[in-house]
Amino acid sequence: MTPRVLLPWSDLTVPDGLETACYDGTGTPPALDGVEFYVLPYDSGPEPPKLIAKMPSLKAVQSLSAGVDSLLPLIPDGVTLANGRGLHDLSVAEHTLALILAAQRNLPRWFRQQGTGSWDREHTRSLADERVLLVGYGSIGKAIERYLVAGEADVVRVASTAREGVHGIDELPELLPSADILVLILPDTPATRGVIGAPELAALPDGALVVNVGRGTAIDTAALTKEVVSGRLRAALDVVDPEPLPSDHPLWRAPGAIITPHVAGGSDSFYPRANRLVEQQLQRFARGEPLVNVVR
Repeated sequence: MTPRVLLPWSDLTVPDGLETACYDGTGTPPALDGVEFYVLPYDSGPEPPKLIAKMPSLKAVQSLSAGVDSLLPLIPDGVTLANGRGLHDLSVAEHTLALILAAQRNLPRWFRQQGTGSWDREHTRSLADERVLLVGYGSIGKAIERYLVAGEADVVRVASTAREGVHGIDELPELLPSADILVLILPDTPATRGVIGAPELAALPDGALVVNVGRGTAIDTAALTKEVVSGRLRAALDVVDPEPLPSDHPLWRAPGAIITPHVAGGSDSFYPRANRLVEQQLQRFARGEPLVNVVR
């Protein structure tokens, strides 16, 4: 039987001998019985992963997201799962820097003043010389660090376990009181859910900035809302819990909050990088070679 590949878009170079079909996550998918390699559409909701159970010939699933914890229960035994590690690094890093600078330089205020033609001025915070706790030191965290170091911030690396040059997450109680900016790049796992709760937020100094570009579940939203609405802390968030944030949630209108709708990873730089990864994986699959970025 000719191997079949289900792709999210058609403008890819596919090795000879691989019959392909396309499904972008909308409408009715094609026949699934012969699909052996499934590239999940990016950012298309919960329906495309459900098709995995309808693919009896499936051998490999390629996710274009770095985090695949929600996919793991859907992957049958004997099926390889690969993720999109590295595809979003620069996009998320750019967005993180933008959130930090927007908060530190008070850009929302100046944007509002532009609408009224006001020239009121005052000095703002900066990124330079600020102490930044970078919690989640994987490939995205390292990309963020490069921007922060270029801005002459003092970066403190934090990961799930300590290693040379990197603090363990169990050291947060000692690290938080001296942090000017807390940046979270954590996946949604049992170990990371609620890792920043009321006690951790209370340990941050007045005026500290909480940035989340990982998963919203890492922060206790109610506790963060209380701190930001009171004016004691500030927040710059690309992810929240729940997501989407209800339109009447007080965080939307809190003066110290900047919120973007989970868009950090979706810049123009993502798609060419995704194309290259998928084409590389298809070449490996056609030759019977191991895939890269294998999670399981």
